[in-house]
Amino acid sequence: MEYSPSMQKNYRFLGIISVIFVSVLLISNIASTKIVDLKWFAFDAGTLLFPLTYIFSDILTEVYGYRRSRQVIWLGLSMALLMSIVFIVVGKLPPAADWNNQAAYDAILGLTPRIVIASLIAFFAGEFSNSYILAKMKLWTKGKMLWTRTIGSTIVGQLFDSCIFIVIAFYGVLPNSLLVTIIISNYAFKTLVEIAFTPATYAVIRFLKKKESEDYYDTNTNFNPFATK
Repeated sequence: MEYSPSMQKNYRFLGIISVIFVSVLLISNIASTKIVDLKWFAFDAGTLLFPLTYIFSDILTEVYGYRRSRQVIWLGLSMALLMSIVFIVVGKLPPAADWNNQAAYDAILGLTPRIVIASLIAFFAGEFSNSYILAKMKLWTKGKMLWTRTIGSTIVGQLFDSCIFIVIAFYGVLPNSLLVTIIISNYAFKTLVEIAFTPATYAVIRFLKKKESEDYYDTNTNFNPFATK
C-alpha cells in the first residue's frame, strides 16, 4: 500500500517502535564506554544491544517505508546529540564540595568530542545505508525473500558503522592491532545477532503488516537522507 501526502494514516505501533529504537540507541551509546573481552569477541559493551537498532530500522523500512524510517533515524540522531551535549556540559559544571564522584562521572559519562563525533557519523552512515539498501532490495526482490534484505542491508550498514566509529573514536588511542580486533569482533557479532533474530524479525514484520494494513514499497521515494518529504 503506497503512501501519499493526502493519506493521513494513524499507525498504531509506529510510535512504540520509534520509542524503542531511540531508547536502545541511547542505552547502547552509554554502554559503549566499556570495552569487554568475551574470549571469542572483544568489543565495546554497547554492541550487546546496539544491533537491535538495525533490526528495528529494518522493521520500520520494510513495513512503513524509507520515508518513515528516515524520520525516526533523525529523531534518534537528534536525541543522541542532545544526550552527548548534556553529559559534556554537566561534566564541566563544578561539583559540590562533598561530592567525590567527578572522576567516575568523567570516566563513564564524560564523553569527549571525538567520541561524540565518531558515534554520530557512524550512526548516520550505518543507519541510512541499511535503510536505503533494504528499501531498494525490496523492489528488486518484489517483496520476496525478506531474509536477503534484512541480512544484506545489515552486512553493509554494520560495516560502515563499525569501521567509522572505531577508527574515528580510537585511532591513535588504542594499538592498531586492537582496533582491527574490535572492528572485526563488532562486525561479526552484530551480523550474527541479525541472523539469529531473523525469525523474530519475520514474526514482528508479519504482525505489523497485518495490524497496520501497510506494506510499503519505495517506488517513488526520494532517498536523500536530508530530504523533508
